[in-house]
Amino acid sequence: MTTINYVEPDGQTITVNVENGISAMEAAVRNNVPGIDGDCGGAAACATCHVYVDPAWIAKTGTASSDMEKSMLEFAEEVQDNSRLACQISITDDLDGLVLKLPEKQH
Repeated sequence: MTTINYVEPDGQTITVNVENGISAMEAAVRNNVPGIDGDCGGAAACATCHVYVDPAWIAKTGTASSDMEKSMLEFAEEVQDNSRLACQISITDDLDGLVLKLPEKQH
């Protein structure tokens, strides 16, 4: 099991333990994390799972690299250099303790 910490805009942290091999979006939806909708089901086609990767974790998660993810982030609110679509972050043991900050609102 891998632990993921979702930090809400007000600073409250929701910590979930999930199985490896699913996306950070699936982990949030399965655990009813507010603010992560995943309307497209993880196809990188809606930007309703926009998150900010804590700077300490970017080396492990990587930055948005696919054209599809970059394109969808153009529709997200308040995009930053550490913005990612949670559906494009695959959970592995290397991400145990991952910190993802949620934006004020989703597209």
